[in-house]
Amino acid sequence: MTAAMHVFDNGAALADGLAEAVAAALSAAVADRGEACIAVSGGSTPKAFFKALSGKAIDWPKVIVTLVDERFVEPDSDRSNEKLVRDNLLINAATTARLEPLYYPAATAEEAAAAATKQTAGIGCPFDVVILGMGGDGHTASFFPGGSRLAEALDPGHAARRDDDGSRRSGRAAPDIYILQPSGCQTSGAPYRGSGQEGRSCQG
Repeated sequence: MTAAMHVFDNGAALADGLAEAVAAALSAAVADRGEACIAVSGGSTPKAFFKALSGKAIDWPKVIVTLVDERFVEPDSDRSNEKLVRDNLLINAATTARLEPLYYPAATAEEAAAAATKQTAGIGCPFDVVILGMGGDGHTASFFPGGSRLAEALDPGHAARRDDDGSRRSGRAAPDIYILQPSGCQTSGAPYRGSGQEGRSCQG
């Protein structure tokens, strides 16, 4: 897979352009295999993209949506990425898509990650699209540069993990749960989604 940078004039153009590209990739996957799988990030930037994508003419009942990472919070929390996706992507035409969450009620984040590993084992090998953002400090999903558990996090032995580094660095009270593809899987397309000079500088 080759990398290319696309620069947009503003956030609205970014959202529309990314939605067009992702819709084409998902539709191609459905036509080829009968289903498509997309993993998305949280944050504030993707809201406009989610809403733009939700109106695209895709065979949504054949699309599986999951998350790149999630906070260990109830899905009705304003800090939940699942809530972000339900409120902004699984609307309009996309209400019939299938959501595979990463949060599961459990006593600990480790137990929730184990449940997510089991539940998501049959999807995303490969993902057809992965949407990744990047913070001004260079982190993407729950991967933080120099994190004390980064090597462990990148070990493909388990699909879902918990992370404390991201929680500490961002001041969040709850640890994160994030998803990795098993060894040997590849992603058909993984667009980077970013905005502003900080994100561009981090790609350097």
